[in-house]
Amino acid sequence: MEVKRMFTLPEERGKGLASAILKELETWTKELGYEKTILETGKRQTEAVALYQKCGYKVIPNYGQYAGVENSVCFEKTL
Repeated sequence: MEVKRMFTLPEERGKGLASAILKELETWTKELGYEKTILETGKRQTEAVALYQKCGYKVIPNYGQYAGVENSVCFEKTL
């Protein structure tokens, strides 16, 4: 399953909302029978990169349309 377009308003950050949404997406992913999630974000999105790392995501080679895109960083988490 691929996570796309997560965003939290700056004034709502730091309240655990993104982590809670991501956890729910992971639960839904498992319920649908998938074993991992993948996602892409920009290297300059330092808060997003930190969130995904905190939630157990590991950097993987850029995939699909992100292959060769220098500013992209891709992640994967086995559930």
